[in-house]
Amino acid sequence: MAAQNLSRAARIILVGAPGVGKGTQTERLMNKFPELSSISSGDLLRKNVREGTPLGIQAESKMKAGALVPDSMILRLIVNELSMRGWIRDSTLRPYAVYASPVAVEEHTVDSVSIPSAIKTAKYTYSDRPEASFILDGFPRTATQAVQLNDIVPINMVVSINTPSEIIIDRICNRWVHAPSGRVYNTTFNAPKVEGKDDITGEPLTRRADDDPEVWKQRLRSFKENNEPLLEHYDKAGLLWTVNGDSSDEITPQIFKEFGKRFGIPAPEVVGGL
Repeated sequence: MAAQNLSRAARIILVGAPGVGKGTQTERLMNKFPELSSISSGDLLRKNVREGTPLGIQAESKMKAGALVPDSMILRLIVNELSMRGWIRDSTLRPYAVYASPVAVEEHTVDSVSIPSAIKTAKYTYSDRPEASFILDGFPRTATQAVQLNDIVPINMVVSINTPSEIIIDRICNRWVHAPSGRVYNTTFNAPKVEGKDDITGEPLTRRADDDPEVWKQRLRSFKENNEPLLEHYDKAGLLWTVNGDSSDEITPQIFKEFGKRFGIPAPEVVGGL
């Protein structure tokens, strides 16, 4: 699979039900378009907790108390990451790119951590260079979060991956794992060489505790209910593109084609002939 360069920054969100293969598509997109990075709000949160940053300490206390980490905290983590990479800057401090977006996020104080004025009142500038391309994972999950994110850096493509629920459930129900290594098998594709045994060690394969059809039916119903407003928001904004398919291998070529049309470098025109 030949790598392809981008003509401008791609700021992408992949939306899809649990088990639809968002991680697989993210990995394949980054292999095809090396200028793409993956930014996971969950990974940023865990990193800050692990490193004991002020935000990490406050987030950890919230999680230990069983509370949700506030949107303001997640936004601060994303701002920190994008700023560190040089992809956004507070234009009141230093001019940067040719694009600016006014920010109108309410002031938030989370325990002893105040969300800095950079999020509350500043104007952010953001880079449109190809190397400032990313796939954002885990945020936003609601239309309100999408509006807050857009005030910082505008997303320019939202990919909705649509696979029928019965296909996802069938895929999950046929999934077996080798717990010590994390290797995953599926009896409908990527089956183990010996039924019920790990290819490498020969040890027994097991089912994950949550790989239960009824559990997954509820998860898929919940996803649909909770994500409809988000998809509607991006559809109205003209950013939503839906891809349909029963498998990752069926979906990937469609994403590559659309992504290349939007962000790839056009092939040079051939002048003259033989």
